[in-house]
Amino acid sequence: MNSKMMQLPRIVLVEKGAIDKIGSVCTELKLNERALVISDPITYEIAGKEVVSLLQASHELRSHIIDNATVREVKIVEQIIIKENIDFIIGVGGGKVIDVAKLASKQCHREFISVPTAASHDGIASSRASIKSESGSVSLEAHAPIAVIADIAIIRKSPYRLLASGCGDLISKYTAIKDWELAHKITGEEISEYAISLSNMTAKIIMKNSRKIKNRSDDSIKKVVTALISSGVAMSIAGSSRPGSGSEHKFSHALDMIAPSPALHGEQCGVGAIMMMYLHEGNWEKIRKTLSTLGAPVNSKELGIREKYIVEALLKAREIRPHRYTILEHKPLDRESAITLAKNTEVI
Repeated sequence: MNSKMMQLPRIVLVEKGAIDKIGSVCTELKLNERALVISDPITYEIAGKEVVSLLQASHELRSHIIDNATVREVKIVEQIIIKENIDFIIGVGGGKVIDVAKLASKQCHREFISVPTAASHDGIASSRASIKSESGSVSLEAHAPIAVIADIAIIRKSPYRLLASGCGDLISKYTAIKDWELAHKITGEEISEYAISLSNMTAKIIMKNSRKIKNRSDDSIKKVVTALISSGVAMSIAGSSRPGSGSEHKFSHALDMIAPSPALHGEQCGVGAIMMMYLHEGNWEKIRKTLSTLGAPVNSKELGIREKYIVEALLKAREIRPHRYTILEHKPLDRESAITLAKNTEVI
């Protein structure tokens, strides 16, 4: 295999009260004094304010509130880092906050700490960032966090829909892996058995524990968070998002572009995985049943997206990352077959 640089967190805390240890984590990692805390208006109140309080005695802090994960927001953060000579960044929030923090930290050659406030995505520990540009959402190479501090008490208070979305994102690893293996077979694309095994394990954990997760026990939430972090690590091992993103993600990104009101990323990926597993001739019914058990959407109505956009997204998905070979390239869809696929899997 070609040599690839693996970016992995040095410290991972997933427990109740983890946020209280952020000071000792900074000391352990020998991070310098000037820190920039990034959050959005909601997550600043949930945990950003507490991070500032915990570190203000030992660090010079600057807080910045973002509205969305856009190229413009990343540029603003970069300017703050350079102008105020920031030593490291702390991203406190969900996907958009952490994505901005990880990309800005890479551009400015700084370390960053990931402090997730919800378990809704696998970007908690990955080295990829999803950023909105004028042409739509793009996935960019970024920094993996030097540390992940996931406080179960904070994450447990987030809306259950976010947790279910994270589970949908994890379950979709099944089809992402099948797509990668298919690309290896058809085009000779290089694969990583280690990354595949780790990513596959994260999906299995969710499938096995779906009923417990629905009950929101601390142990089950910890399993979801740990699985999301492991998924990010799998991508770092692979050197790309391949073990975590395939045809189901193409479908989700297409929905983001054409649907007036898209659902959550993990929700869309979960529904996408149902249809893509059908194309792979795998056990799509099991994926559908597990998502239903979790209380995650399994059809257009539950996504809150009109049927016509599901069909249009299936047709448009091949335009997303056209260099990435998936089942959609292997079995191209026309309008009639896209409608049949969505109907056969009860998505519409």
